[in-house]
Amino acid sequence: MEYSHNDAELIQQPIGYWSWAAYKAVVDRTRAALAGIGTTQPQWWVLAQVARADTARTRDEVSRLLRNYLDTGSDTMESEIDSTITRGWITEDSEGRLTITAEGRAFYDKAAALQDELWAERHAGVSDEEYVTTLKVLQRFIHNTGGRAWHQ
Repeated sequence: MEYSHNDAELIQQPIGYWSWAAYKAVVDRTRAALAGIGTTQPQWWVLAQVARADTARTRDEVSRLLRNYLDTGSDTMESEIDSTITRGWITEDSEGRLTITAEGRAFYDKAAALQDELWAERHAGVSDEEYVTTLKVLQRFIHNTGGRAWHQ
């Protein structure tokens, strides 16, 4: 890979631009790949939360957990939960508990395999040590600017 600048020039580059450019590239690629198999990124989040849960999660729990992720918003998450129900991937009981269906499990497995492929694509040529260092540096930037990340 050829880099845009040498090290002396990179030290002068704005983190805001490069973190945004990385975010945009990763999110655009992920969303396009998920669209290619017929889903949206928020629908994937809903499906993953329900499929991976040890006990049934309620609609409110899933919506509350995901509504601020990537600035999605509560209205969008409610709509995306409804879409996963309409598609037959999850069901909702009278108490709002969400359960994955057989069709949902099959689709989840397909989408999870795609996510694994995307992970490998993104991490090509990046060591685990470099990845961890990158995340620690980004967390330090968030802390230093008074920000708060979703996972904190």
